[in-house]
Amino acid sequence: MNDFLPSTDDADAAALKRCFAPVADAHTRILVLGSLPGERSLAQQQYYGNRQNRFWTLMSAITGVDLVALGYEARLQALLAHGIGLWDVVAQARREGSLDSQIRGHVGNDLVGLLDSLPQLRTIAFNGGTAARLGMKALGEHAQRYRIVPLPSSSPAYTAPYPEKLMVWKTLADDLLK
Repeated sequence: MNDFLPSTDDADAAALKRCFAPVADAHTRILVLGSLPGERSLAQQQYYGNRQNRFWTLMSAITGVDLVALGYEARLQALLAHGIGLWDVVAQARREGSLDSQIRGHVGNDLVGLLDSLPQLRTIAFNGGTAARLGMKALGEHAQRYRIVPLPSSSPAYTAPYPEKLMVWKTLADDLLK
């Protein structure tokens, strides 16, 4: 889905961070959109690869499956089996470190194109404020077709207490029953 990205020379490519392919299928009912993978995630080539990020723990509470105990591919399959997909709003950007506040010159993903390929999609959840701000701008009027859930970031940089994060994230569980 990132075929539209401009080509760059080798020097520029080293400074660019690129997102991963979407994890979604025709049964996806909930799409969780982050901003752009952090340094550890990029190094591991895994969504939410930083062990301090609470994403997999939060999703475990929602799905009832201990995702933390599973290997990465099994985690992704478990999410899909529960109708949950993943992607990022930023396709590529320059960024020093992992903080969203350092994202510069971003190119957005084709969110509308992905949404059009997900016939069961009902809910779009944004993991953090940057994802919500950029994602809502990219979706424009298309956002009206979905339940939009802004989530407190699962990132360790967002220091809200875990129970506070969990309370908001658990609202996604209602959409698993529909």
